Amino acid sequence: MVSCLEAQSYTTRPLVNQVKFDPDQLDLSEMNRRFESATPQEILAWAVATIPNLAQMTSFSMGALTHMLYHELQARVPVIFLDTLHLFPETLETAQKAKGLYNLDLHVYQAAPNREHFIGNYGDRLWEKDVVRFHELTKVQPMERALNELNIQAWITGRRRDQSTNRQHMPILERATDGRIKINPLANWTHKDIWRYTFTHGVFYNPLHDQGYTSIGDQPLTTQVQVGEDERAGRWRGSVKTECGIHR
Repeated sequence: MVSCLEAQSYTTRPLVNQVKFDPDQLDLSEMNRRFESATPQEILAWAVATIPNLAQMTSFSMGALTHMLYHELQARVPVIFLDTLHLFPETLETAQKAKGLYNLDLHVYQAAPNREHFIGNYGDRLWEKDVVRFHELTKVQPMERALNELNIQAWITGRRRDQSTNRQHMPILERATDGRIKINPLANWTHKDIWRYTFTHGVFYNPLHDQGYTSIGDQPLTTQVQVGEDERAGRWRGSVKTECGIHR
């Protein structure tokens, strides 16, 4: 259910004790049990109040989480954007629009200064020759650099359980392989929930959604999705690949 409560109400109903944050001491099973019936805003309010080095990771596909953080909760957390140098122009335009709308504390990370430099270092159309290496260079390494340079302890994702079969059992809080905590406030939301919130609050979204792209990644690796297909069916079409490497 989409919550339309004011931000103040989220901070006055803590779901867990407010203690000094130590990612190694979190009882994720217990916290996931408590958060299972929480709204995304309540989960975000806990994270903002509890975690001193928190960030949002976004692809600028949908803007709901950014709106919740910056508008509803008035929390100016760092926003990390991985520019792979192979994104749709619409994605870059959406990022610039969001930056202006919310005065984002935006941190852009990429594998090279520009696409030409990337091709000079690694060759043209690397995704056709070695897609794992392509994502390691354009997504995984820039993400690791961002988390380390910004000293991030936990980061927020926009993943939902209904997006694909391999995400259907995703917890709200999970520990990444590097020990950091990943927070998935929208885990329980559906495709309808995210769009209801978007239209109710007039939140920005990537205009490619209006052209049949339901999950938006790199331009050469993303196709439109047909009626009846999974939301992420347009990513790596014809391949067994389901994730870019960030969420291992």
